[in-house]
Amino acid sequence: MGILKKTVTAIDIFRKDGLTGISNKIEIKKRIAETARSERRWLAENGTISDTEADRLRKEIEGFARLPLLSILLPVYNVDEKWLRKCIDSVSSQIYENWELCVADDRSPKSHIRRVLDEYVRFDARIKVVYRSQNGHISAASNSALEIATGEFCVLLDHDDELSVDALFWVAKEILDQPKTTMIYSDEDMIDDQGKRYSLKFKPDFSRDLLYSLNLVTHLSAYKTDILRNISGFRIGTEGSQDYDLALRFIEQIDESQISHIPRILYHWRAIPGSVALSGDEKPYAHERARKAIRDHFKRTGVDAEVEPTHFNVHRVQYALAESVPSVSLVLLTRGGEDQNVIEKAWRQRTAYQNLEIIFTESTGNAAADLNEAVATAKDEVLCFSDSRLLPRNGEWLTDLAGFAMQPQIGAVGGRIFARSAFVVRGGIILGGKKLCSVAHENFHREEPGSFGRNQVIGNYSAVSAGCMAIRNELFQKVSGFNSTKLPNAFFDADLCLRLGKLGLRIVFDPYCEMTAGDARLTQSESTDAEQNYFLKIWKSEIENDPFYNPNFSNVDGCFKMKA
Repeated sequence: MGILKKTVTAIDIFRKDGLTGISNKIEIKKRIAETARSERRWLAENGTISDTEADRLRKEIEGFARLPLLSILLPVYNVDEKWLRKCIDSVSSQIYENWELCVADDRSPKSHIRRVLDEYVRFDARIKVVYRSQNGHISAASNSALEIATGEFCVLLDHDDELSVDALFWVAKEILDQPKTTMIYSDEDMIDDQGKRYSLKFKPDFSRDLLYSLNLVTHLSAYKTDILRNISGFRIGTEGSQDYDLALRFIEQIDESQISHIPRILYHWRAIPGSVALSGDEKPYAHERARKAIRDHFKRTGVDAEVEPTHFNVHRVQYALAESVPSVSLVLLTRGGEDQNVIEKAWRQRTAYQNLEIIFTESTGNAAADLNEAVATAKDEVLCFSDSRLLPRNGEWLTDLAGFAMQPQIGAVGGRIFARSAFVVRGGIILGGKKLCSVAHENFHREEPGSFGRNQVIGNYSAVSAGCMAIRNELFQKVSGFNSTKLPNAFFDADLCLRLGKLGLRIVFDPYCEMTAGDARLTQSESTDAEQNYFLKIWKSEIENDPFYNPNFSNVDGCFKMKA
C-alpha cells in the first residue's frame, strides 16, 4: 500500500473511530505480522520431514497389522502440465505405497493432458485413468474416478494441489488405530506458483457447528468407500462446493465418533488464478451452492433453519423458533447499589425478544450459588445468564441464543463480550495451560477473523462463559446447575459445559450475540488453589486434550499461537 493510500485510510479511520480506531488498526496489523512470522518459523522447523523421519515411518509400516488400500480420486480438466505433474508426483512419492490413483479426465481439450496421463500410466501400474466421452464438470468427473476405485477409503485430490509425502501414511495409520473410523480430515496450508507455503490452517476436531459455518473438512479428506457409494458419490449441480455437499451428506450416515481429525498439515492447496485458494471471489457461485448444500442438509435432517451469507462470504445459521416462542429467564448478576429499574429498562430497550422475565441476583461472594438460587423457582423454558454491567450490541441477540438453546443436541450457547475498545474479553473457553481455562481469541478485535475464522463464525468449544450463556432450564436442572460447593467463583461455567458435553450435547459459540462492557472494567475472578485442584482432578483428560484447540498451538493464553 502506497504512502498516499495509507494516509487516506488512516484519515478515514480517524474520522470514524478517532485515535482508538487507529490504535486498534495498529494492533490488528501487528498480530497479522506476528502470525506471518510464526508461520515461517513453524514451516522452517516442521514443514518437511527429514530422511531419518521418513525411514522411521517406513519401519513403522512394516509393523502394520495390514495395509489398507487407499484410492486417490483425481478429476482432471485442462490443468497446466506443470501443476498436473506436481500433483501426480506428490502421490507417486508417498512413503505409504499401498495406493491407487484413480484419474478421470473430463474430456480436456488441451492435448498435453492425455499425453501426460498416458505417460504416468506406463510408469506406474497403480495409476488408472478413465477418459470421459463428454465434459460433465467436477462432480461427474469425480464420480467417474469413484467408479474405478477399489480401495477401502477414497482420498480426494484436486488436479493442481499436492499431498505431503507422509499424507497417506497418517491416513492408513488412523484407519488401523481407529477401526470404527469412516471419515478422516487433516490440517492444510496453501502453496503459491513459486512453491511457497503459507496460510496454515490448524483445525479443531470435528465441530458440527463450525462445519455449518464453513467447510471445516476441505483438504485432506478421506471417506469409507462403501458409504461413499451408498450415497451415490458427488451430487450433480453442487459444482464449486461438491466436496462440502459430500461431507454434509456423508455425516448424515454416520456417528460423529466415526470422524477422525489428523492434526497435521497433509495437503497443500494451490493458490493460482482460477482457484478458490487464491480468492473466494474466483468462483463466486460456489458460495451460494454451499449455502444450498447446508439448507438441503437441514431439510433432509428435519431442522428448521435459515442459512445466510456473512463475513468473507461464509455462512450463518439461524434456527427458527416455534410460533409460540419459548419463555426466557434472563438472570443478571449485580454487585449491589445498582438501580435495577434503570438496568432493566436498558436491557429491554436493547432486546427485541418479548417473552422475557428479568431476574436480578446480587453477588454474595459465591457467584455459582447466586446464579443457582436465582433460577431455583424459574419456570421459563430457557435460562440466560449475564452480567448487569453489560449491554447487548443488537436487539436480536436473545432470539439467536434461544434458537440455539432449543435445539435438542445443543447443551449451552454463549456469545462474545467486548471491552469498550471492541476487543474480546469473554466468549469461547479453551482448556489447558497454567490457567486451565482461557478465553478464545482474548484481546482480538471483534473484526479480526481469528484462527480459521473462528472469532467471527459460529462454532463449537468445550465451554462458553457464563458472562453470556443460554441453556434450556430442564438441562440446567438435569445436571444440578453450577457446582457452587467446589467451584464457587471460578471454572463453574466450564464445569457445567463439560458435564453437558459428557451427555453428548454440543457447546456453541455464537459471535453474532455481542455484549459490550462499556466503561465497566470486567475482571476475571481469581481461582483458589482448591478450585484449581478440583477442576484439574475432575477434567484432567479434557484439559490435556481439548478437542477444539489444535495441538500445534501453544496452549498458554487462548490466542492460537503456533508452538514453533
